[in-house]
Amino acid sequence: MILDIIINGLIGGSIYALLAIGFSLIYGIARIVNLAHTAFYMVASYCIFVGTSKLGIHPGWAMLAAVFLVTLLGLISYKLFIDPIREHEAAVLIATIALAIALQEVMLLIFTGDYLSVPSLIDGYRTIFRVKVFNQQMLTFGAALAILAALWLLLKKTRLGLAIRSTAEDREVANLMGMNESRVAMITMGISVGLAALTGAVIVPLTTLSPFMWMPPMIMMMAVVVLGGMGSIKGSFAGGYILGFAESLVVFLIPMGAFLKGSVALSIMILVLVIRPEGLFGIAFEEER
Repeated sequence: MILDIIINGLIGGSIYALLAIGFSLIYGIARIVNLAHTAFYMVASYCIFVGTSKLGIHPGWAMLAAVFLVTLLGLISYKLFIDPIREHEAAVLIATIALAIALQEVMLLIFTGDYLSVPSLIDGYRTIFRVKVFNQQMLTFGAALAILAALWLLLKKTRLGLAIRSTAEDREVANLMGMNESRVAMITMGISVGLAALTGAVIVPLTTLSPFMWMPPMIMMMAVVVLGGMGSIKGSFAGGYILGFAESLVVFLIPMGAFLKGSVALSIMILVLVIRPEGLFGIAFEEER
């Protein structure tokens, strides 16, 4: 049981961390609360389904194509619907949730409400300490860690990463230093949506597709972001694993109460906020920019 809790906690935590970090990136740069973030994750999952089940493309190539197409869709959506109103936070909030619902309805119109699935990239399983661990689970966790490591290298070791971190720290100073803040924001939006698409790619063999599949991850993603501190990358990373393990513990220790896993995870978030309102890694007092 302990190994089951660890495996499911690591997979769930990795997924929440990927989604939350992508959300935190664009919030930190442009103060955009993108509630359509997990809707792009849903669209990527459906693109992979079409590629594998309808077009007969190898799942690996279908995943790459889905990430590219969804990132392109995210950039187009940003330029058309978000960039013109990005200084008005309430308008952005309404626009992004409207975009998410529109994407949901398009998927519902095309695929109806039937539950669909995508074949695993690799079959079989391994027995670790007398516990059956599917190869696809190991691949999903490994891919999630690789994406997180690549993102860390991008942010810490490249000029683009320096520009992103500088703009997140202080947009006015970044502009004065010659950085094109609008361009950095658009590139960051592409990275953010790309992370959502990659999350859909790594988790889709382990989940069931539905036009409404974006809603539960959105709630948990927001909980992770608030728990870790709004706009904090390391907070999103830590918060993702905290809530991932909290859900896993509830599922395996209280099987009859597995439906409470989301409530328990959100209760942990509330408890932390009562003690530390700015979140685990948030800034208590931040100058209004």
